[in-house]
Amino acid sequence: MKIPFLRFDAMHAPLKAAFQEALAEVLDSHAFVLGPQVASFENAWAGYCGARHAIGVGNGLDALHLALRALRIGPGDEVIVPANTYIATVLAVSYTGATPVLAEPSARTANLDPESFAAAITSRTRAVIPVHLYGQPCEMGAILDTARRLGIHVIEDNAQAQGATYLGRRTGSFGTVNATSFYPGKNIGALGDGGALTTDDDELARQLRIWRNYGSEVKYYNRVQGYNSRLDELQAAFLAIKLRHLDAWNAERRRLAGRYQSALAGTGDLILPAVAEGAEPVWHLYVIRTGRRDDLQRYLADRGIGTLIHYPVPPHLQEAYRDQGWREGQFPLTEKMAATSLSLPMYPGLRDDEQDAVVEAIQSFFR
Repeated sequence: MKIPFLRFDAMHAPLKAAFQEALAEVLDSHAFVLGPQVASFENAWAGYCGARHAIGVGNGLDALHLALRALRIGPGDEVIVPANTYIATVLAVSYTGATPVLAEPSARTANLDPESFAAAITSRTRAVIPVHLYGQPCEMGAILDTARRLGIHVIEDNAQAQGATYLGRRTGSFGTVNATSFYPGKNIGALGDGGALTTDDDELARQLRIWRNYGSEVKYYNRVQGYNSRLDELQAAFLAIKLRHLDAWNAERRRLAGRYQSALAGTGDLILPAVAEGAEPVWHLYVIRTGRRDDLQRYLADRGIGTLIHYPVPPHLQEAYRDQGWREGQFPLTEKMAATSLSLPMYPGLRDDEQDAVVEAIQSFFR
């Protein structure tokens, strides 16, 4: 039995006719850039997240970058980001000329630790980017309390937690402005690339629409040196279709995660995912940790089971950030997670017998 790490069949096959109808609608409309499909999806996405505004952009990295630019964050400013994250979170800060300041994760949840965040704050801190990693909501209560007390902007990186909640409120609605990615593998992914921002601030939303469109609010009149980062009209049409199914897909991910949690409990030295109090995750990834990670990955691969490592090299050890002065051992918990984490197959359409085969292979490895 071949079990890939990810496949889209169960999600996309039933929607094929709807996708084709959307393609025909966009083709016949002759509105290909920032047309009615983008406007309609932005309204739907804002409503889904519980925000007043959504602004569609080219991808998730652009969303983070534009959020920082619209908040006028730049050289001389510091932005706190988790040390345990994909490099895009850090790159967005670097693009503005601001300084990324890394903070260690919680050993329990792998998300930004509120105490590490508080300890990293200096007089130059302007913002913090909590990343809802693996679809697990951060402990937003403590993070927001600290940020509000000190006048620090919160920018949620919600790329992996679309539909998750913290204390009953959807992620992507807590910060001054929040970013997400619609990369195909996300819980709601486009059939290409895409991203979006959400905010309750009317003026900030207006500024973000200017920044994404060459710095222009009126054609050929440019207020700032903006960017060309606009959600594609066709991708917006596809996303609108998929949004109707997101809650059902997330419910299936939760069911699969529950089966993994029950079946793998007490197996070998496995550390299973933990959920913060008040959080309802959407299980973008199901990540286990073991000191025998590399051997386990090879063992599963030999049996046709696909896995991935999120992420093998943390940002502070990447060659791209050699000039930052970060060193090996500076963020030991992050490095330990990079050396021990393994993501198992997790997606709507993963059959119970396939998941059982994954579990049985893992149990067999540890016997």
